[in-house]
Amino acid sequence: MKLTTPFFERTPFFFDQNRFREKLATEKPIATFKDAMNAANIQFDVRFKEGEDIRTLIYERAHFIDLILHYAWHQFTWQTGVCLMAVGGYGRGELHPASDIDLLLLLDNDDARANLDAIEGFFTFLWDIGLEIGHSVRSLKQCVEIAKDDITVATNIMESRTLIGDDQLRDQLMNATAPDKIWTPDAFFRAKWEEQQERHNKHSDSSSNLEPNVKNAPGGLRDIQTISWVAKRYFNVRTIKQLEGRGFFTEGEYAILMTGEEFLWRVRYGLHMLAKRGEERLLFDHQRALATLFGYKDTPERLAIEQFMHRYYRIVQTLQELNDVLLQFLSEAILPNGQEQQLEPINARFQLRNSFIEVAYTKVFLEDPSALLEIFVLMGRDKRILGVRASTIRLIRESRQLIDDGFRADPRNTALFMELMRSPYSLVRQLKRMKRYGVLGRYLPEFDRITGQMQHDLFHIYTVDEHTLRVMKNMRKFRLPEAQEKFPVAAHIMNRLAKPELLYIAGLYHDIAKGRGGDHSMLGKVDAEDFCVRHGLTGRETRLVVWLVEMHLLMSAVSQKQDISDPEVIHKFALLVGDQLRLDYLYLLTVADINGTNPDLWNTWRASLMRQLYLETKRALRRGLENPIDRQELIVETQQAAIRKLEDKNLSEKRVRQIWGGMGEDYFLRESHLDIAWHTEAISCHRSDEPLILIRQSRFNGMEGATQIFVRTKDRNNVFAASANALSGLNLDIQDARIYSSPDGFTIDTFFVLDENGEPTKYDRFDAIRRALHDELALVDQYPDIIQRRTPRVLKHFTMPSRTRLSNDLVTGNTILEVISPDRPGLLAAIGRVFLRFGIQLQNAKIATLGERVEDIFFISDANGLPLSDPKLCEDLQDSICKALDDIVSQKN
Repeated sequence: MKLTTPFFERTPFFFDQNRFREKLATEKPIATFKDAMNAANIQFDVRFKEGEDIRTLIYERAHFIDLILHYAWHQFTWQTGVCLMAVGGYGRGELHPASDIDLLLLLDNDDARANLDAIEGFFTFLWDIGLEIGHSVRSLKQCVEIAKDDITVATNIMESRTLIGDDQLRDQLMNATAPDKIWTPDAFFRAKWEEQQERHNKHSDSSSNLEPNVKNAPGGLRDIQTISWVAKRYFNVRTIKQLEGRGFFTEGEYAILMTGEEFLWRVRYGLHMLAKRGEERLLFDHQRALATLFGYKDTPERLAIEQFMHRYYRIVQTLQELNDVLLQFLSEAILPNGQEQQLEPINARFQLRNSFIEVAYTKVFLEDPSALLEIFVLMGRDKRILGVRASTIRLIRESRQLIDDGFRADPRNTALFMELMRSPYSLVRQLKRMKRYGVLGRYLPEFDRITGQMQHDLFHIYTVDEHTLRVMKNMRKFRLPEAQEKFPVAAHIMNRLAKPELLYIAGLYHDIAKGRGGDHSMLGKVDAEDFCVRHGLTGRETRLVVWLVEMHLLMSAVSQKQDISDPEVIHKFALLVGDQLRLDYLYLLTVADINGTNPDLWNTWRASLMRQLYLETKRALRRGLENPIDRQELIVETQQAAIRKLEDKNLSEKRVRQIWGGMGEDYFLRESHLDIAWHTEAISCHRSDEPLILIRQSRFNGMEGATQIFVRTKDRNNVFAASANALSGLNLDIQDARIYSSPDGFTIDTFFVLDENGEPTKYDRFDAIRRALHDELALVDQYPDIIQRRTPRVLKHFTMPSRTRLSNDLVTGNTILEVISPDRPGLLAAIGRVFLRFGIQLQNAKIATLGERVEDIFFISDANGLPLSDPKLCEDLQDSICKALDDIVSQKN
């Protein structure tokens, strides 16, 4: 019988085996093993922090565990016909601090009774000493049967090695699971390809998420392993290094694989060490600590964490690019075509081989550099082309240095790029390919500067380059039939847009100046203008694109931060827009941008605000900018429409006007005639002194907006704070708040809320909302402390001093207070309590949560309904709000 033991001649310098054996003979085994492993972990971590080569640490850790398992094995008595094998990553001789130690105990037959006591005792002992093991006990026959059906088991066996026991058993297993017995190279490739696709889909097919998975996201360690597994199976080698010189990869590609793996190993090692568990996600909890550990420091331009993550994203994007090349190469080599090679000439430079495009000869790019753009234009023209052949991808990557200033200025190349922007098919897919193969960043150096660039906040959940391409993808989606339901206005506009390529260019350039310091909109419009001039756009087209880049944040800001029920706000916005064409393009850019920044930000309420602003501005433009709507005329129209509606409810105009009493103009400007009729009818029927609470789903032009809550109660202090507290306790987010005081001693509040999923609340929660508001308002005179809710994990890593800004609006006669603060539960209630203390009357509120921060606008006045004019009062008010909010942030972290 052939037996194997670990490589004792390479015993790690820090592990004194003689001393260890002496302690085993005299002390309790479990304590002895634990002490040895604790000492090893400390020693490994110190060496890691000191910057020792990561490969040495990973391989030495695996070897150390080999020794521990050897000694653990000999704590028990074993019969023949048994073998302990390392499988998976541990089988490759790699081990990170908290990775599972995957073991296979292999038996020569199905009868395990002879070793049953030893098996149970051995694995229990491993758990007792604190090893994180994943194990299975199988006979040779069982292993082969399971491996036939389970690609994961087959893969683990491929990378196995014998730790101790009868090594002939492993030889037999390897022979029985060889490619000519099970999982032929083509079947293995297909399974691994599908496995990778499924894994990438779970991560939104992006390596650029804010909290990426180091192991499983695109460009992560699993992508490197997938290349390795498929190549090993096809070429029948044990290590990927054995493939050098066999045409599978170039020296440069091999270097990218190795350096990329080493970087990700360091990140993963640091993650495990900091989390003290097998954490694979690069969470905010650890990004800052890793950045510091790796020597990054904050600069005036960028935070240390942003520098570290920028490097991370650049590396994983490069690995994802290489994964494409090598898997495409293996696909061509491994997968049977089932038919003759079908060649179809496209032109003198390119041909189609079995639906994949390739160069007609190897010197195409050298002789005609414009072909570096032409290939993507051809793919955008013909949807039959499934992709690029591996050899041509390599040629593209090797030839991209030909793209220089002369190339960029060549009219033929600018014409090709504009033709690409007008592609009928898969424009964004071609841009992604260009980015991945290093062409887009060479052709547009300004785009290369934002590649892999992140912003450390929860509002922008993708890197700037990833966000940009998602914005353009959203624009393309507006043309599809399914967009009619989710984006009806955008779909209607997009399908009637004369020159969509102008929208795409604006999308490509709207964030191009991020990270340079200063106003990225103003800086970006300079780059956009240079692009337009270089690419031969007309003066009018150039002015439109430049204006869109400069104003791309305008429509979102107005819809979310201003009172768009006010005709004056609409008129001012219409003056800035100027004409219907700009309004159409700006609406499309804004909707695509919001959804490309963070899909969770696009909810029914934001959609309704955007629709309202678009349609009201469209009416203003049709009416003529020289004919702004008269506020008094609009109030009269609204009142008359409400009266007509109430006549159907047997309410006379006299009774209606009696109920309205001295309600101010703002009520009839902000509320629709349908809502006013709804309120008025309910008030006329309400005979109790209890608060009147109405709830229904708000709709705008037949589309969902938010859940609308109407509260009418005796005008007392703390009503807003109490209502905000009650809604906060139900996990309802206030999107808009309108507060009115009536002359008969009542306060009327209207809230628009969404649930924790960003949707209008379900009808079955309406009763709970009413009860919570009734209960809270009953305590309003002796109001309790603000409700305490747990702060979500990700918010805890974003702290900043709260900021406020005050200004007076001469049109409305209100003071406008802007509050910017980290998002925490109970903020609105805290602000309400400060207003109470200062005798501030709240007239209106626009609530905007942008990732980890809130940017709320409050329209306020003093106790007499006048704008705030006392400088000392204004200063004290702002200081008190900031202190109250900062106290909440510090308490909840």
